[in-house]
Amino acid sequence: MTTTETPGMLRRILDYSSRADPYPLYTELRRTPVSLQDDGSYVISTYGEITDILHNPHLSSDRRNLSCPTAGAADETTPPFINLDPPEHDRLRRMAMRHFGPPHTPGLVTGLEPDLAAIVSGLIDDFAGKEQIDIVDDFAYPFPVTVICRLLGVPREDEPRFRLWVDDIIIAIDYNPKTDPKEKLDKGVQARKDLRQYLGGLLEQRHGRPGNDLLSRLANDDGPDGRMTDEEIVATANLLLIAGHETTVNLITNGMLTLLRHPQVLQRLRDEPDLIVPLVEELLRYEPPVHIIPWRAAYSDITVAGTVIPKGSQIMLMLASGNRDPDHFHDPDRFDPDRRDNQHLGFGSGIHLCFGAPLARRETHIALTGLVRRLDRPRLVADPPPYRRSPILRGPVHLHIEQGDG
Repeated sequence: MTTTETPGMLRRILDYSSRADPYPLYTELRRTPVSLQDDGSYVISTYGEITDILHNPHLSSDRRNLSCPTAGAADETTPPFINLDPPEHDRLRRMAMRHFGPPHTPGLVTGLEPDLAAIVSGLIDDFAGKEQIDIVDDFAYPFPVTVICRLLGVPREDEPRFRLWVDDIIIAIDYNPKTDPKEKLDKGVQARKDLRQYLGGLLEQRHGRPGNDLLSRLANDDGPDGRMTDEEIVATANLLLIAGHETTVNLITNGMLTLLRHPQVLQRLRDEPDLIVPLVEELLRYEPPVHIIPWRAAYSDITVAGTVIPKGSQIMLMLASGNRDPDHFHDPDRFDPDRRDNQHLGFGSGIHLCFGAPLARRETHIALTGLVRRLDRPRLVADPPPYRRSPILRGPVHLHIEQGDG
């Protein structure tokens, strides 16, 4: 049954003071699986209902279908496919996948493994002589950024430029016109324009010049579905550049933090390297890099857990809450790398299942294995560490550790 008692709970979850540990609040939120907010939106917090929504063909991922479009929606003249619905979503995702994974490029991720291992090894080599290491700045950020730049064909030396834009875009995702200064939204809108213009410039250089990077392939390949327009290529590259490193940074950092909080599991991973595969799946459940899908729109009136959600309503999916739902996961607040049948929501579900999940998984396998194998008695400097502002893409902004005798 829907109540209006939980808007205050959502505000507490979104407030920065809860960033280090929102999970007790998720427990309270799940008491009302579907909760109506002050602004007319609906929050879904339980596993079964979230999964149903993600597989419901009557739900739209296009913000332009909201009765009251979210801030910045009008700026998306050519949204990335993650913010589109079939058939356009399916066409664009299929065209991108031709160059990113099976069935047309099945060896992409496995072919990258020597490079991934070399990047990880080099970054850990650079820890030598440092009294303190920041897992974020010294490792978890530069690793996936280097990888996605190589894949896309974005010059790695341009990272300081696009990092500022990406930061402003991420900060603006959860813009609330009632509580946030308009400058937060304006900076995000301008950053999206600047990043699109930058990627558009790189794309212009690829036309008529086939190459191995993704921008070149998209610019010059005519597959069964034809060729993307330049605007569609830029929107796709924008999505892959941001999602290709932001979520992986969080996954690696949350993973190392979790291992340091569970030293017996860290030692076990040293002794049993094959444990890394189920361990990362459990990390995706226990400390996922994405906590919230901030919008879905109802094409028509729908009923969820006995609650009628009107057409055009905004629906917010609390993925991290679903991942700790005791009605689906046994002892959900325990980190258990031996957990069986771990059908988590760490990469979402349904037609919008994370496009880059295979790469993110393999990057995290190699990153955490390398850190655990080579760090000497690592320990946290501060627990909890400082967190990023975003409640949607949740992870530490820094994770300082010491190693050795100290």
